[in-house]
Amino acid sequence: MSQPAAKMDATPENKTGMHVYYDKDCNLDLIKDKNIVVIGYGSQGHAHAKNLRDSGCSNVRIALRPESSSNEKAQDAKFETMDVSSAAQWADIMMMATPDELQKEIYYTHLHDNMKPGAALAFAHGLNVHFKLIEPRADLDIFMTAPKGPGHTVRGEYEKGGGVPCLIAIHQNASGNAKDIALAYAAGVGGGRSGIIETTFKDECETDLFGEQAVLCGGITALIQAGYETLTEAGYPPEMAYFECLHETKLIVDLIYEAGMANMRYSISNTAEFGDYTRGPRIVTAETKKEMKKILEEIQSGKFVEEFLGGNKEGLTKLKELRAKAAEHPIEKVGEDLRGMMPWIGKNKLVDKSKN
Repeated sequence: MSQPAAKMDATPENKTGMHVYYDKDCNLDLIKDKNIVVIGYGSQGHAHAKNLRDSGCSNVRIALRPESSSNEKAQDAKFETMDVSSAAQWADIMMMATPDELQKEIYYTHLHDNMKPGAALAFAHGLNVHFKLIEPRADLDIFMTAPKGPGHTVRGEYEKGGGVPCLIAIHQNASGNAKDIALAYAAGVGGGRSGIIETTFKDECETDLFGEQAVLCGGITALIQAGYETLTEAGYPPEMAYFECLHETKLIVDLIYEAGMANMRYSISNTAEFGDYTRGPRIVTAETKKEMKKILEEIQSGKFVEEFLGGNKEGLTKLKELRAKAAEHPIEKVGEDLRGMMPWIGKNKLVDKSKN
C-alpha cells in the first residue's frame, strides 16, 4: 500500500535540488474512491483513464461530446461515458485531456458553472492556465499532472510495470490538499514509479512548447526532411536516404535515451563519432541557436499561442493545411513502402487508431 504523501515542508530532493517524489511519497487512497472524470479519450486521455483504473481508482469515467467518435472506443474499453456538463456535476476530480485550443470553451461552457464547490480540475499541460485563457473559479483546486511522454507511451510503459516521469504543479490550493491530490493522481498514472517532479505551470508550459518546436518535433523532423532531400537531390536512392536519415534515428535516440549522448557515442563507430563532433556544429550553428532564442521569446510573450489560436479558430484551418502539405512529402510514401517490408514494426506499434 502507498504511504502518506510527503508534507509541503518536507519535500524530497534529488542531487540537482529538484523536488522529486516516488510512489512511497504518494497516497493513492486519497483518490481511489473519488469520482474521477477524464475529459477526452485521445492519446493522453485513454492512458490516464486506463492507468488510473488499473491503479485501483474505482470510479473513472470519460466525458465526451455525444457525437464524438471516441465514445465507442471508450465504451469498448469498459468505461462509462458522459456528456461534459453532467460529468462536471458528478466529478470530484476532472482531468482536462483535450487539445489546447478546445479547453477554454469547454471550461466556460461546461465546467465553470457545473463543477462541485471544492472539486479539483487538473491539466496535462499548462498553456490555458499560464496564458490566462482560463481563469478558474477560486473555490477549485487547480493542479497539473503532465507525463513527460506521449499518451501511448504513458500507457505502454505502465503495462510493462514501469512508468513515465511526471511533472506536477499547483495553481490554486483551495482545499489545502491540492498537492497531495496531484501526487496521488500522478502516482495513479504511473509517474511515481519513475519520479514525479514539482514545477510551475509557467516552467512546464514554456519549456514544453520550446522543446516541441525547436528540438523534439519541429527540429528533428525538419532535420530529417532536409537530410533526405539533400541525398535524393544529389541522386541517391530514396530508400537509402530514408534509412540513413529517418529509420536509423530510432536506433540513435534509443542509445541516447538509455544513458545520454556519451552512451550513444560509445556505441557508434569512431568514424561516426568523429563526424558527430566535427560536423554537427556546422548544422546547428550560432545562427540556429539565435533562431531558437527567438522561438523561446515568441513562446514567453504569448505570440506563439496567439498565432496558433488565431490561425485555427475555424476547425483547425491552418493546422490542417500544414498537415496536408507535410503528408505529401515523398519521404512519407517511401517510408510507407519500406515499413511494409518490416512487419515487426507494426506488430509492436504504440499507436492503434482504432482503439486510442
